[in-house]
Amino acid sequence: MTFVRKSELLYAKWGEFDFKTNLWKVPSDRMKMRVEHTVPLSKTALSVLKELKEKFPSNEYLFHNGNPNMPIRDNALIEALYWMGYKNEMTAHGFRAIASTVLNEHEFRADVIERQLAHIDGNQVRRAYNRAEYLEERIEMMEWWSNYLFEISK
Repeated sequence: MTFVRKSELLYAKWGEFDFKTNLWKVPSDRMKMRVEHTVPLSKTALSVLKELKEKFPSNEYLFHNGNPNMPIRDNALIEALYWMGYKNEMTAHGFRAIASTVLNEHEFRADVIERQLAHIDGNQVRRAYNRAEYLEERIEMMEWWSNYLFEISK
């Protein structure tokens, strides 16, 4: 639902989540471009987080290896995909491509999608001047995305 990179997800800590503003702030040291990234959380994502916290309590990592102070292994997502029968068909990173494709096909603005993916603009001049977060549009887009995922999973 958030289409963040694998390492951003696997090493997510509860302290990064603001449940008053419904935002997840991924710290710069876990981001590919070393810039903090804000991820709007949909109502459905918030519900999943609440359930995760109840079923697998921890004050540190969202996804831990049984020890709440230790994250799960780096290859846990790909192993889960293999276990579900998607070996050689899907990767953890592939979810980002699917999100981008579907959102572009549904005519969300490319700048908004790219910002949500935490991609940097290839145009150096534009990148130097455009520091827009597009947060309101991203909040709407992420709610739409969660609803879309829910609808196709029926």
